[in-house]
Amino acid sequence: MGVFNFLTQEIAIDLGTANTIIINNGKIVVDEPSIVAIHRTTGKLLAIGEKARQMHGKTHEDIKTIRPLRDGVIADFQAAEQMIRGMIKMINPRKRLFNPSLKMVICIPSGATEVEQRAVKDSAEHAGGREVYLIEEPMAASLGIGVDVEAPEGTMVVDIGGGTTEIAVIALGGIVCQKSIRIAGDDLTADIQEYMRHQHNIKIGERTAEIIKINVGAALPDLENPPEDFIVRGPHQMTALPIEIPVSYQEIAHCLDKSISKIETAILNVLEETPPELYADVYRRGVYLAGGGALLKGLDKRLSDKTNIKFHVSEDPLRAVARGTGIALKNADRFTFLKR
Repeated sequence: MGVFNFLTQEIAIDLGTANTIIINNGKIVVDEPSIVAIHRTTGKLLAIGEKARQMHGKTHEDIKTIRPLRDGVIADFQAAEQMIRGMIKMINPRKRLFNPSLKMVICIPSGATEVEQRAVKDSAEHAGGREVYLIEEPMAASLGIGVDVEAPEGTMVVDIGGGTTEIAVIALGGIVCQKSIRIAGDDLTADIQEYMRHQHNIKIGERTAEIIKINVGAALPDLENPPEDFIVRGPHQMTALPIEIPVSYQEIAHCLDKSISKIETAILNVLEETPPELYADVYRRGVYLAGGGALLKGLDKRLSDKTNIKFHVSEDPLRAVARGTGIALKNADRFTFLKR
């Protein structure tokens, strides 16, 4: 039996639109952007993760960078398989006599269709997965936050990732009501690109928009501890000459308002569907925010003001889903909500 245990490697994967995190033996061993660089003619894999992200937007005609996931699900099957395989290799960079069989738990959006779920399973199996379990994102986020998902009390989680925002009320080891909307971090980044083009006549790439979001991204135009203006450099749309523009958090709060309003509406829809007993639990305990979007300045206050329910930003929200997926892996034989 000991030999079989040695031959089996257990890993938990948070397969995100923006980042992929892999947990092995309870530790995060891979935390890389979900992107690959491929040679156009030969199809050879050139780089994965951070190395590929550094190439993004800077490639010549022989190289293309691909983000295999869109809206939380696999958009490019082949690139996804190469990415998963490459990231698993990062765990064991040394060459082995034989590869261990893999037991995996992979996180998927709660709104993923059966076809999309099948694509994730197939990619994982092609990358060496022998036993593959799927866990829905809100459930993984709840586990990662430290919630007892099998308890009879209701817990509400809002997980704002790169491709999807997952909103769910969880009780007794299951999702009672949920909504998955395809408005999340990537849309906020696109909003910033659009705003800079229209308002300041400056062209910026996806990476620069992401940096603006991290530095001065805000959900409210009035913050207690406002960040300093961020200097954006780029070409003027008309003249193509370089320009520098200071951007304030108030501007970004204004440009993100429409997308955040859609997230607010989805949260209110889930609250409307929540059974009264569970609603009372949610009101008493508050709502937990996870995912990269939870780091948007003032978002918890804006949502609290809108719903009259306290919103808590979870500890290390970027990795909450990954931590929960790791907990699910340890309890794979006990948790009945895992899908096979």
